[in-house]
Amino acid sequence: SNSPRAGMALAGIKVLELEGIGPGPLAGCVLADFGADVVSICRASEGRPKSQDHVSRGKRSIAVDLKAPAGVAVVRRLAAEADVFIEPFRPGVVEKLGLGP
Repeated sequence: SNSPRAGMALAGIKVLELEGIGPGPLAGCVLADFGADVVSICRASEGRPKSQDHVSRGKRSIAVDLKAPAGVAVVRRLAAEADVFIEPFRPGVVEKLGLGP
């Protein structure tokens, strides 16, 4: 394959990361460094993805309104194809958003 990630340890692994603070973005960054395809879901209310810092390297991002049914549907479609789901919220928040198991 001509992919820049081909041959890397996590090539072919798809990661969906909900933007936040703490260990989540760092974990996504490390997974991307090892070749995973990481998509970061950023808050649409900000107008554009805000994570333009060092832990954003190697990630793609999309702005989504997690409080709108259409936004939740987008995340559900992406999550259906993901191998890993990283979320930064306290217990119960993902379920309240309609994204829990």
